Amino acid sequence: MITNDERRTWTTSIRTPWNAPIHNLLKAIDHHNVLYFQTANEWHLEKAAILRAYIDELKSWIHQEETNVATYREGPRIQGGQE
Repeated sequence: MITNDERRTWTTSIRTPWNAPIHNLLKAIDHHNVLYFQTANEWHLEKAAILRAYIDELKSWIHQEETNVATYREGPRIQGGQE
């Protein structure tokens, strides 16, 4: 069985603060879906879609921030082959 620690090996200093909020958003999406199937109220589908879009945008931002940090850590690059 895989433990939570094994699943979270990709955790970085940028991702760590977002793990719990993303987990809660996923639970909210699941709850909206359950309520939709119980009530047939399409409002729940709309809200689940909004949350999915937000998570997608947030994850893209996290990836970009990680790229920016990795680039920053490499230091300045020499331009035009000059040393």
